[in-house]
Amino acid sequence: MIRILFGIFIVLHGLVHLLYFGQSARYFELQPGLVWPDGAWVLSGYLGAENIRKLASILLVGAALIFLVGGVGVFIKQGWWRFIVIFGAIFSTVSYFLLWNGKFERLADNGWVGILINLVVLAALLLFKWPTF
Repeated sequence: MIRILFGIFIVLHGLVHLLYFGQSARYFELQPGLVWPDGAWVLSGYLGAENIRKLASILLVGAALIFLVGGVGVFIKQGWWRFIVIFGAIFSTVSYFLLWNGKFERLADNGWVGILINLVVLAALLLFKWPTF
């Protein structure tokens, strides 16, 4: 039962990245007036807003796919699922950090809830060696 719940959690966490993809590609707004990822603190000096949005879209679709593959690995009881989920959590965290606007306000709008989830997943997998199936 834990395996199924954990697999569902990983898949859902991956799918949430697609919501941020929709925001970055400007298919919709997650919140009225939300301009994320415009003004990404690391990238805005090198890339314009349009290129940052394109990069964000690629990174977020990539993160979603990595988590989906990891979740499928959990469901079909493959030994590689742990590596994939760890890689996905690191990839997602680095992506959101690069796309952050550098301000300590409205952190949830900048993906910091996802970063916290990634850190919990990493702690569970790396520090506590949980779950074991």
